[in-house]
Amino acid sequence: MSYTSAAGRQQLLDTVAAAAERLAAALAALSELYERLDERSADAVEEALFRPVQMAYGRAQRAHSAFAERHGLAPRVFAGAPAPAPALGVKGFLDSALAAIGEADRLLAELQDSLLPVEVGDRELRGDLERVRALLGGLGGRARELQRTLGR
Repeated sequence: MSYTSAAGRQQLLDTVAAAAERLAAALAALSELYERLDERSADAVEEALFRPVQMAYGRAQRAHSAFAERHGLAPRVFAGAPAPAPALGVKGFLDSALAAIGEADRLLAELQDSLLPVEVGDRELRGDLERVRALLGGLGGRARELQRTLGR
C-alpha cells in the first residue's frame, strides 16, 4: 500500500470518527432535552429524533471499527459526549442537537463527494455511509415539527 492510500484511508477514518463524535454530541443534547420534557413530548422526541440518531451513531462507530480492522488501521475508542450546559433549556438542547446532526451529515456528505470512499475505501464502508446519511435524512423537518408542539 502506498503512502497516498494509507494517508487517504486514515483521512477517511478520521472523518467518519469526527461525524460519529458529532452524533454523540447530538445524543447528549437529546438526552438532556428528554429529561426536561413531559412524558408525551419526551416519547415524541425519542421516536422522531433520539432513535434515528442513536442508530446512526452506532452504525458510524461500527463502520469506523470495521474499516479500520479491514485495513490494519487503529480504531478510535468512542466515548460519550459530555452533557451540554443546563442553561440551554429545551429550545437550546434541540438547537444544539440539530446543529450537531447537521455537522455530522455535512462531514459525511463532503466525504462522499470527495470520492475518497471510492478511491481508498471499500464497498462495505460506502454502504455504511449511505445508511448513516439515510438515518439522518429528514431529521431537521421532524425537529421543526416537534419544536412547534414542545411544551404544549
